[in-house]
Amino acid sequence: MEPLRIKGDQTNGIAGNLKGSGTTTAPEKLPTIPLLDLKREVAELKPQLLQAIEGVLDEAAFIMGNQVKQLEREVAEYLGTKHAIALNSGTDALVIALLAAGIGPGDEVVTTPFTFFATAEAISRVGAEPVFADVDPLTYNLDLDDLEAVITPRTKAILPVHLFGRPLDMERLMELARRRGLVVIEDTAQAFGAEAGGRKAGTIGDMGCYSFFPSKNLGAYGDGGLLVTDDPELAEAAAMLRTHGSKRKYYNERVGFNSRLDEIQAAILRVKLPYIEDWNEGRRQAAARYHELLRNIPGLMLPSEVPNGDKQVFHQYTARVLNGRRDAVQAGLAEAGISSYVYYPLPVHQLPVYADRNLTFPLAERLSQEVLSLPIWPQISAEVQEYIAGHIRRLMG
Repeated sequence: MEPLRIKGDQTNGIAGNLKGSGTTTAPEKLPTIPLLDLKREVAELKPQLLQAIEGVLDEAAFIMGNQVKQLEREVAEYLGTKHAIALNSGTDALVIALLAAGIGPGDEVVTTPFTFFATAEAISRVGAEPVFADVDPLTYNLDLDDLEAVITPRTKAILPVHLFGRPLDMERLMELARRRGLVVIEDTAQAFGAEAGGRKAGTIGDMGCYSFFPSKNLGAYGDGGLLVTDDPELAEAAAMLRTHGSKRKYYNERVGFNSRLDEIQAAILRVKLPYIEDWNEGRRQAAARYHELLRNIPGLMLPSEVPNGDKQVFHQYTARVLNGRRDAVQAGLAEAGISSYVYYPLPVHQLPVYADRNLTFPLAERLSQEVLSLPIWPQISAEVQEYIAGHIRRLMG
C-alpha cells in the first residue's frame, strides 16, 4: 500500500486566501482554523475506509474477530513488541496494565501532575496511591531527579507520560527503575510512533499503553486503546482482564472488565496504520515551520529539541507564553479565527478530586498558566502557519 503523501491543505479554502509570509490580513469571511483538521484524512481515505467497514459487515463478526487479531499483529510488528492487546480505551489500558502488574491497595505509583486526569485516575481506580513528582520546564515530562526523591518503600511502579508526543529519557528512567526494583508502565497515549534511543515509545518499559481516541496521531473514529508488552505472563493477564477475567468463555478466573476493541474500529485503524510514519513526519515538518516562524519572539518559549536519536511526534505543538500574557494571546487568536487550546489549565494535583491533599508542584503549576497549543496536523499548509505566526507576532509585540 502506497503511503498517503503530505501535500497542500484543505482548511475550508483558507490556504488559497492567504498571501505572503507572516501576513495577518484576514481573507473575507475568515473560517475558524481548527486545532486539528481530520476532514482531509477522511476524504482521502474514504474509499478504503468504506471498503474495510463493508468487509466487517459482510463477515458479520463484530467483536474479537479477525480485524482485531490482525490489528494486534500489525501493530506489534510496527512497534517491535511481542504482544499487543487491543482494548476499549487508553484509560482501560492503564487500569489493566496496573492490575496485570499486581498493583493495588497499599501501593504507591509515581507519576506526573502535568497530564490528562486519566493517568492518575487509573492509579486511584485500582486502589493504589498516585504520588506526584514535578516536571521539567523544557520537556514538560517528569523531572527524574524529583521522581527519585519521592520514591518510598511503598512505591511499586512508575507511570511516566510521553507528553505531547515527546519521549521521556527512558534509558535513565529504566536504570532508576531497575535499581529500585520498580515496574514501569508507559503512558504513550499521545506518542504513537515516537522513539527514544532507537526504540518505539511504549515498548521500553514493562508495559506500554496507547489511546486510539480520534484526535490521537493514530486515531480510531470512536474510542479505542492498546496495551503492549514483551512479557508473556503480563500479556496473558491483560488479555484475561479485558474479557471479564477469563481465558475461555464462562470460566472466569478473576474479576475483570468488558474492554474489547470492536471490529469496525480495528478495521479503520488497520487502514490508517500504514500512513502513521508519513503523518508523524508531516507533524515534524509543521513543527519545524513553527520553529522558524516563531523564533526570537520575546516572551514566547518554543518546544525544546529532543536528543539525537529520539523522535517526537508532536501530538500537540505547545509553546509557553510568559509574563502572564497567555490568556490575552489566546483571546487575540480567537478573534482572528485561530483555534488554540490549553493542555492543561489545572495540574492533576489541583483538580477537585485530589485538591484536599494540599500538594504543590511549582513547575507544573507554572506550566498550566503558560502553555498554549497551536493548530497542527500532518497536512497543515505553510500559508496557514504563516497566518497564525503573523498574528502571534502581532499579539506578542
